[in-house]
Amino acid sequence: MTGSVRALARGVWGSRSGRLGAVLSGLVVVAAAVSLVWTPYDPTRVDPAASWAPVGTAHWFGADRLGRDLFSQVLVGARTTLAVAVAATAIAAVVGVGLALLATLPPRLVAEGVAHLVDVLLAFPVLLLAMVLAAVYGGSRWTAIVAIGVGAGIGLGRVTRGEVRRVLGADYVLAARAAGAGTGRIVRRHVLPNIAPTVWVQLSLILGLSVLTEAALSYLGFGTPPPTPSWGRTLAELQPYLTLRPLTLLWPGLAVVLTVLGFNLLGDGLREAGDPRLRERAVERSAERAGQT
Repeated sequence: MTGSVRALARGVWGSRSGRLGAVLSGLVVVAAAVSLVWTPYDPTRVDPAASWAPVGTAHWFGADRLGRDLFSQVLVGARTTLAVAVAATAIAAVVGVGLALLATLPPRLVAEGVAHLVDVLLAFPVLLLAMVLAAVYGGSRWTAIVAIGVGAGIGLGRVTRGEVRRVLGADYVLAARAAGAGTGRIVRRHVLPNIAPTVWVQLSLILGLSVLTEAALSYLGFGTPPPTPSWGRTLAELQPYLTLRPLTLLWPGLAVVLTVLGFNLLGDGLREAGDPRLRERAVERSAERAGQT
């Protein structure tokens, strides 16, 4: 298992998109970790004397109308956003894989019922689900986590269901059934290891989706409540001053864009590392570029 993880990591790093995605994602993780022990200022501290302070040595990203340091808010916002994204992705993994197994393993009538339920639930966008839950239970970080996780997990279940079916129809699984292997053993020994590459790719994309959705929910007032800094709420607070102070919106907006881009590129790298055909094409392209130089 450790060897396969190392091989996957090497494959991702060998891909241009995977390497760039790993670097961008790593920067977000580092920013979140640094915010646990250090920020230049208290991100919630109001300082009227520093209102709209420009970019400089005192405030690296400047300050907002209330004099709050934007660099500190972006740092702590990385921690907030990453916590929501990781927790929501973990829920999505459990929901998605669970639905995929329920839609294939039980008796046919039950499996088809679950499959049709998944198709119906896919009609509800993640953002809409989160807004409905926020309206019922109130906007909070946990509301956003559950809504994003369940909504993304339903989509993951739809994708993973096809992979589970493919594995269950393989000769080695049929041989295992003939040898008397139970369903639990087949799932542990054959299904889960073989669907893992697809699941990892989808989870990296769900991480990016979670970041974007959390920012959108916070922007609309349904996400992380104040005073905890969040990239989406920082954008919402600065948006009325877009024409007067456009540079202040650059930093939280750029953080969201680069983070989503990083996770999506990481997903491309994982897909390329897990697909032999894509790896061969990447090697051929690299050889062609080397020959041209």
